[in-house]
Parts: sequence; C-alpha cells; structure tokens
Amino acid sequence: MELAGIKMKNPVMVASGTFGFGKDFADYIDLNKLGAIVTKSVTLKPREGNPPPRIVETPSGMLNSIGLQNKGIEHFLKKQLPFLAKFDTPTIVNIAGESVEDYAELARILSQETTVKGIEVNISCPNVKKGGMSFGCDAGLTKQVIAAVRKATTQPIIAKLTPNVADITLPAKAAAEGGADALSLINTIVGMSIDIETGGSRLGSLTGGLSGPAIRPIAVRLVYEAARAVKIPVIGIGGIMSGSDAVEFFHAGAKAVQVGTANFVDTSAAINVIKEIEEYVHRHPRAFNFS
Repeated sequence: MELAGIKMKNPVMVASGTFGFGKDFADYIDLNKLGAIVTKSVTLKPREGNPPPRIVETPSGMLNSIGLQNKGIEHFLKKQLPFLAKFDTPTIVNIAGESVEDYAELARILSQETTVKGIEVNISCPNVKKGGMSFGCDAGLTKQVIAAVRKATTQPIIAKLTPNVADITLPAKAAAEGGADALSLINTIVGMSIDIETGGSRLGSLTGGLSGPAIRPIAVRLVYEAARAVKIPVIGIGGIMSGSDAVEFFHAGAKAVQVGTANFVDTSAAINVIKEIEEYVHRHPRAFNFS
C-alpha cells in the first residue's frame, strides 16, 4: 500500500514516543513486518525532559510527562538512524520545536537522509515566541508551521494533531492548506492525577498526556470528523490494543493506524494488530481498500 507517498507493507505503524528508535524492540519482534516506524520526537538541541515521576498508570490508560527528552538531531543522525537503515520498513521521523524556524531547520536536515521516508510534525509543542501556546491549538499557527516545513522539504509530511481543541476540523483544514500530505490523530489528552495522601500531583510536572483505551472513543470521533473535513489521508491513533480497535478507526475514515500505549503492555502488540486486521479482511474482503 501507499500512504501520502510512503510505501508500506501494511497500514500499521508504531506511534512516536512508544517505540523509542526501534532498538529496544528489535530483540522481540521483526521490525520488517511493521508498516512503518515513527520515531520518538527529535529536536534541534538535546532536551533533558520533565522532572520525575514521568509516568502514572490510570484506569484503562496512562499519563505521561516525558517532556520530549532526546539527545538532539545530530545524535539521532549519528547513533539512531544507521540502525533504522538496516530494515526495509519506512522510517518516519517525528519532529518537535519551540519555533517555526526549529521545525523548518529539522525538516531541511532530514531531507538529506535517504533512510527517512517521511516527517511527522508534532504540533502539540509550545511556541515560546507566542507565550507557550501550542502550535496545534491555533489554526493559524498550524498552517504556518506546516507551510514552513513544506517549503523546507519535498518529503511526505504528516501533521500530528492535538485533541485539545474545540473543533478538530479547523487545525485539520489548516494543516492541509499548509501543505501536509496526511494527518495523524490524536495526540494525548491533557490530564492530571492527584495523590490523595499528599494532595499533590502524581507527576513531576503536574499534568501529563492521557493515552490508552480510555481515550479511544474520543479518538475515533475526532478521526471521523477530520477524515470528512479534508481530502488528504488520516492516520488514526488512540488506545488501539487489538485488530478490532484498528478496524474501528478504518470504519471512521482512517487509511492507516498507529499503535502506541499497547507497546508498553506487549512488545508484540503491533504485530498482533497486523495479524488480526488480516483475519478481519479475510472475513470481509470488500471492507477496505489498502492499495
């Protein structure tokens, strides 16, 4: 199949931030069987991330507040990308920045790497020049950052949308107008968990991103709305634990899916989802067209 110019064996990717850079999973599953690997977010400069605790389990999900910890683009190119080049599974690099210029520079750098088959733009990051407003919460900023990335690269661009907006169709349309080749949604939902003994947050940074099965109904709705608002492909993300969960997103209008939190529960989660989708398609041969 082909999605936004990216050739894949199947419609199942692993979501950014849940699969590292692939090395940690290579001993447990065959990475060549995945549709695509979306890397952990990469920034221009190294980031230390947020103070611990960073992960808290919640009913049917988890809160995380990693804070985009990574060693920066130079380390990624030297230490991580060569490993990913060993596989014939497409590598999609998730990028994050604090300014429009950050995103554009990252896209320019990655454009020079043949191993990179696509760029996923994390627009849930705060724009420091706008007082910390998330790029994805303002349709104007969404269009601006995607347009800057589009100008800097000819590679396929996937805009990863935040669910923390009143109307998902606005950033979806803005991303498409800016030049995105596809959308991926949803990113995590802002949440909080309090320790009743101390009265304080169970996360070091007070709030975090909620993911897992608890958010799937919300994700399915937003994918449904976004898929009908734009003509570019939509990739569904949010609490996919099984093939049945993935199929729900396909019926909502998604052309592919990303498996995220499930990777923390079972290293073979994405492979199992692929198998279960194949079984569904065998039973319903006319349900979807993945060509």
